[in-house]
Amino acid sequence: MTRIVPGRGIVAEPAVTLTHLVQHLEDIADPADTGRTERREQLLAWMAAEVEPDVMDLFGNPALQEVPLPVRREAACTARQLTRRVLIQQWHAGDYVTNDAVLLVSELVANVVQHTGARVLGLRLRRRGEFIRVEVRDPSRALPCLMPLAELADEGWGLYLVNRIADRWGVDLLPRGKTVWFEMRIPPAHT
Repeated sequence: MTRIVPGRGIVAEPAVTLTHLVQHLEDIADPADTGRTERREQLLAWMAAEVEPDVMDLFGNPALQEVPLPVRREAACTARQLTRRVLIQQWHAGDYVTNDAVLLVSELVANVVQHTGARVLGLRLRRRGEFIRVEVRDPSRALPCLMPLAELADEGWGLYLVNRIADRWGVDLLPRGKTVWFEMRIPPAHT
């Protein structure tokens, strides 16, 4: 079986899953082996680390170049994982900045999924001095609209949160589409 991985082309699915492999190893193991459970756990941990692809291996690093993401419900989860990974591991941002950025990128991606009808969106993270900039590009030129919220509104919180949490945000119109972005300051202790 094969699948298409964005930016990587066609990738073969493993013919044997980890569960099948572990079951086979248990079937052929010596029942008198007392360290079997411990070795099984070590093997599972090793295989999971070796087999499960990293989110950046699958999609790319949005701090280096724009990463295309398929516009599906799962896109927000992928964008959150990529953003968290860059902010914590590459830029050493604090927890509160990271958590806020992850929330806001999720809202921007959800807006693309819900409102644009696009097939692909682009995610890009940039760092300029003390500021991080998160950009979500889509092919629609329809501008996002910051609406007043009713007290108990079930929807419409995305741009409201971006407006309240980000230091700055905006929209850049492109010849084919737009980029919605926000910027947040990383405190000097984390630069």
